[in-house]
Amino acid sequence: MAVDLAQKAQNFTNRGRQALESGRYELAVDMLMEAVAAAPDVLETRKLLRTAQIAKFRRGGKPGLGAKLSGMMARQKIMGLVKKGAGAEAMAEAEKLMCQNPLDPDNIEVAVKAAEAAGKTDHAAISIEAAYECSNKDPALLERVATYYQMAKNWSKARDAYQKLAEIRPGDQRVQQLLKNTEAQATMNAGWEQTAGKKGGFQSLIANKDQARKLDQANKAVVTGDDAEALIKEKLAQIEKEPKNMNYRRALARLYVQNHRFEEAINCLEEAIQVSGSMDPELDRMLSQTRVQYYDQLIEQYRQAGDEESAATLEGEKDQFVFDDLAARVERYPNDLHLRYELGVQYYTYEYYDEALEHLQLAQKSPKDRLWALYYLAMCFLMKGQTDMAIMQLETARDAIPTMDDLKKKIVYQLGLCAEQSGDLEKAYQYYKDIYSTDVGFEDLSERMLAVGQALKAKQNR
Repeated sequence: MAVDLAQKAQNFTNRGRQALESGRYELAVDMLMEAVAAAPDVLETRKLLRTAQIAKFRRGGKPGLGAKLSGMMARQKIMGLVKKGAGAEAMAEAEKLMCQNPLDPDNIEVAVKAAEAAGKTDHAAISIEAAYECSNKDPALLERVATYYQMAKNWSKARDAYQKLAEIRPGDQRVQQLLKNTEAQATMNAGWEQTAGKKGGFQSLIANKDQARKLDQANKAVVTGDDAEALIKEKLAQIEKEPKNMNYRRALARLYVQNHRFEEAINCLEEAIQVSGSMDPELDRMLSQTRVQYYDQLIEQYRQAGDEESAATLEGEKDQFVFDDLAARVERYPNDLHLRYELGVQYYTYEYYDEALEHLQLAQKSPKDRLWALYYLAMCFLMKGQTDMAIMQLETARDAIPTMDDLKKKIVYQLGLCAEQSGDLEKAYQYYKDIYSTDVGFEDLSERMLAVGQALKAKQNR
């Protein structure tokens, strides 16, 4: 059983790493969460998961009020488990919380406490290291980071954190004193003391620092500048030695994309597909995404040059490419439900509602895309005049979403419109009110509520 779990964890880790390298952060998080659940003691897997969580969070933007309330409740639950001594269970819940916002200081604090309660101080450090690397301008986070490093007696990291905090709060005398204290401790614990009197000590230290620098470069979610050039050379050398290793080629393409070298990324991926000799949906997706990014880069260049006509022409070419490419990939990978969803949305956008329905009905079988697929199914039915079918899809999706997030607002708004059009003004007003309580600026909600409210008053006065 232990061997099966280890193999399961390794399989999920490999798939998660590939998804991370190709920029599919949501998939990476899902795969790595499974890997951590199967093998919670593997430190490297948790490091990968934290990188994926941060990348996904940064792409998704700031959480809404509902997510913040959900986070608060989750933290209370985790701290309850910590107090009961259920460290392993607390860690599992903490990982779910970190999927919501891995850079929130309060989330990081409970993740650290959960790991410490489970006796895994090395795992606790991962949350701190990742947050410090990726978000070092948040004063609340910096203070927690600095305090943690002080407790761990990592004086150089504590000094660096207090230095950044002092730059943000130049007049804070308490922070200035803490900075002086950690500077003194860091000096006393400098690297030359550790190697003094040892044969080859200095050379060993330099070698370790060089290795640490390479590892630091490789673990960054986004690598640019000299770090990128060094890693690109390294990946090219690795590919030369192992030309059939697709992980190296994916990593190289990702580096090119991060540095906006899209032509080189496209060439790299096309060569990877040719060398692999078999269909690889991840490489295909990476190539498609990179071509779209290259289109966007060229369009922006035309706009900056004042050539709106060429920019508009290229926009049209990009839209055609996206549609044709999705259709071709669905044909190659007919069981890929996410591709079905994307193609269904394209058909809906271009008002081919019957074709959209065909793909979206399949796409709703995907747990990840189910709710959005239901929303677009409803929109297709509305456009075809089949309101009853639309309401059925909308109500199913609404009931599956616990908080009033962006998708639920769209769903409830459409239910309001359906109720308003059928003459059920009371129900329409209630739908609009549900949205208004969390987002007063949603679409034309204020105007609709005013109009429906006035209609209801007029009806009552008759």
